[in-house]
Amino acid sequence: MIQTKLWIGGEFRSAQGNATFIKLNPEQDTPLAESARASVEDVKRAVEAAHAAFPSYRMTTPGQRETWLSKAADLLEQRAEEFINVLIEEGGSPLFKAQFEVKFSVDALRTAAGIPRRVTGMTLPSDVPGRFSMATRSPLGVFACITPFNVPLIKAFVECTGPLATGNTVVMLASEEAPVVAIRVAELLRDAGFPAGSFNVLTGYGHEIGDTLVTHPHVKGVNFTGSTRVGRHLSELCGKHMKRVLLELGGKSPLIVLKDADLDAAVMGAIMGMFFYQGQVCMGSSRILVEAPVYDEFLKRFKAATSAIGFGDLRDPRTVTGPIISQRQRDRVRQHIEDAVANGAKLETGGTWDGNRCASTILTGVKKGMTCYYEETFGPVTAVYKVDSADEALAIANDTTYGLSAAVYTQNLAEAMRLAQGIHTGMVHVNAPSLQDEPHVPFGGVGDSGMGREGAATDIDHCTEWKWITIQAPMAAPAH
Repeated sequence: MIQTKLWIGGEFRSAQGNATFIKLNPEQDTPLAESARASVEDVKRAVEAAHAAFPSYRMTTPGQRETWLSKAADLLEQRAEEFINVLIEEGGSPLFKAQFEVKFSVDALRTAAGIPRRVTGMTLPSDVPGRFSMATRSPLGVFACITPFNVPLIKAFVECTGPLATGNTVVMLASEEAPVVAIRVAELLRDAGFPAGSFNVLTGYGHEIGDTLVTHPHVKGVNFTGSTRVGRHLSELCGKHMKRVLLELGGKSPLIVLKDADLDAAVMGAIMGMFFYQGQVCMGSSRILVEAPVYDEFLKRFKAATSAIGFGDLRDPRTVTGPIISQRQRDRVRQHIEDAVANGAKLETGGTWDGNRCASTILTGVKKGMTCYYEETFGPVTAVYKVDSADEALAIANDTTYGLSAAVYTQNLAEAMRLAQGIHTGMVHVNAPSLQDEPHVPFGGVGDSGMGREGAATDIDHCTEWKWITIQAPMAAPAH
């Protein structure tokens, strides 16, 4: 098995008491890695290391941070195959998804390399004669970055590089389902030149150590990607302790197909938007709303395309569907499908399993009261609804506490803009899948999908604080 330790203060260290946990390969449920299981004391050590490194790291020059981030991007390109293999073996990623994740992560590092020189202040006019007034930005201190299992490489760099680029130090708590990729990230940033203590990695169980990390007095900011339930809890802790927080949570994203849509494009958008990484994505199009005149034709084409999605070898570029990450999540997917069917929904295709892989599943007749009407399944399960108008589609799209992403397929761009402005989400994509991201955009949602925005466009505001400084010219001494 692979053996991994914690990365604290520029050193690999065993957890307190040499505690470990076993990470299973999600395809066969066989042991893949024995990883350090961090304790409360290990959290304190990591935060203290980051806090000790902060005074010197915050004084590093923009050119130094730019160089380290650029070097990390170069190294990731060189080590692409290593990271792709880890994503496949540890996360059950099909080859296409693993390749996408590595490429996006390279782009995220290169985008972050442009941040240090954009941390600018301003001069301000003053009503006080002789006063020079300015506003400057300063890093906050230690950031706690808590990353998920589904895109662990992307989120490691999206969550952590904003703080690092702006002069903060980081303690990253990785998902217990992705400890190996987290340690590979630590090695990458070490080799890129980041100083000891500027970036630290904890592996273990969030329910055991997450609260200690978030509430530590030296932690000044928290970046979290994960479930809405945990996000609410962390939001309460951060509010109580006056910490800055960014939450990227779940979704119940609608995909609207109007009667004038290009149906081939809409079907492909639904396939990509829902079944990428076997539906384990927060932006998945789990509600597909189709205008009545094209409903039957869309459903026929969508079923045919979905039924063709196979269970091939994860390293085969044609494979779309891999294993669901854990037994707990497999049970959730099964329960959502069984509950819907038991309460009158029709299983159009899918619903079957091959080992730990669930076939891409389409339901119709899903109604309020069924678990999957409101709750996020986080698996390859979507529901298709017939609607009589764009306004009905808009009403159903907004009948949720979530608000992450949405997609609209239509030839009428005026109607597309009306819907885009009316859908209560953080992101809307016209004639493109709901699953979209770029490293420089303001990525995030509203409601139960989180608060704040990831991406270089917003990182500077999130990771720094303003300071107003004035200089008053001394009064001239009276002449004798």
